[in-house]
Amino acid sequence: MFNAQNINSPEVKSDQSVVFRIYAPNAQEVRITGDFLPTEKVTTPYGEADAPIKALMTQDQNGLWVYETSALAPELYSYSVIVDGYETTDPNNPFYIRDVASTKNIFLVAQDFAADYAVQDVPHGTLAHRWYDAPGLGMDRRLTIYTPAGYEQSGQEYPVLYLLHGAGGDEEAWMTLGRTAQIMDNLIAQGKSKPMIVVMPNGNVIQDAAPGAGHQGYYKPQFMMPKTMNGEYEASFPDIVNFIESQYRVKKDKAHRAIAGLSMGGFHAMHISRLYPNTYNYVGLFSAAIMPRADQDAAGVYQNIDQTLAVQKANGTALYWIAIGKTDFLYQANVDYRQKLDAMNMPYVYRESEGGHIWRNWRIYLREFVPQLF
Repeated sequence: MFNAQNINSPEVKSDQSVVFRIYAPNAQEVRITGDFLPTEKVTTPYGEADAPIKALMTQDQNGLWVYETSALAPELYSYSVIVDGYETTDPNNPFYIRDVASTKNIFLVAQDFAADYAVQDVPHGTLAHRWYDAPGLGMDRRLTIYTPAGYEQSGQEYPVLYLLHGAGGDEEAWMTLGRTAQIMDNLIAQGKSKPMIVVMPNGNVIQDAAPGAGHQGYYKPQFMMPKTMNGEYEASFPDIVNFIESQYRVKKDKAHRAIAGLSMGGFHAMHISRLYPNTYNYVGLFSAAIMPRADQDAAGVYQNIDQTLAVQKANGTALYWIAIGKTDFLYQANVDYRQKLDAMNMPYVYRESEGGHIWRNWRIYLREFVPQLF
């Protein structure tokens, strides 16, 4: 009898093609979908978007459904399978990630730049979850913190990058979806990045921690939670900086602080850096959700934007880095924001890439941003 327990799926072959195998002898149809496939337009609650097609798998005489790709470009890919209309994960692949409320399997074609997403034989940093007091939000909250290899023994002081997630994410997003620890380990080992501490906070002010890790227990994550982008996070951000600078050996000056974020996190990084305009010498806006929020400004932080940007410009930044994909739904908002900066002669570096609002871009942006710091 065919032994379903010995199925190898996905199999990444030496030519970078990938074979998927699903044992479902009673299924009428099995399809696969993932970010390695061509896209098509779909309608979502948030408007029209590109989504990967659902490719039909082929069944053999043993009830095994198979799909083989052509050679894939280097990347960390995610996918799911659809058995008779029911979308689920690949039972033969125990590796998966959560993005908001969906779980998908992952596999890595670890060539070229994507080798930095893999665990290499280099010195490794430490990932820790720490709880800090957030009096501005009335609770203790959880952070994910990366300290570089050798931190515990070195006695040195380190610069800090505050790295912020997007809507629907939490303090685990950059660690799991963004491969931050692997990227940092490899860039530091290659001599492309200075050793630094990376702080990954939770940007959802109603949460103390990611779903399942906080006092609210297990519940389904939401994309846009109550109080999202209402100013309270930016106003309370000094609580995070104060905790890090009291608990870790860090250099406590503007020259050794950076802040960056993706989507909602880019929005937060833009506002935090201008709200505290002489605090961060490096600012990274990755597909930033630059949008008006004055009508939902609970903390009064979205006022006087032009004036505070002018102060930030006068104080100076070593790097103000803006990156976005050509097909990102936030592309025009970023064009408009750059026009505002141009009108006030505020210097910045602009990076435009292929693709849209996807983790594939944000991992690349992190790889390119970090070597420019400190």
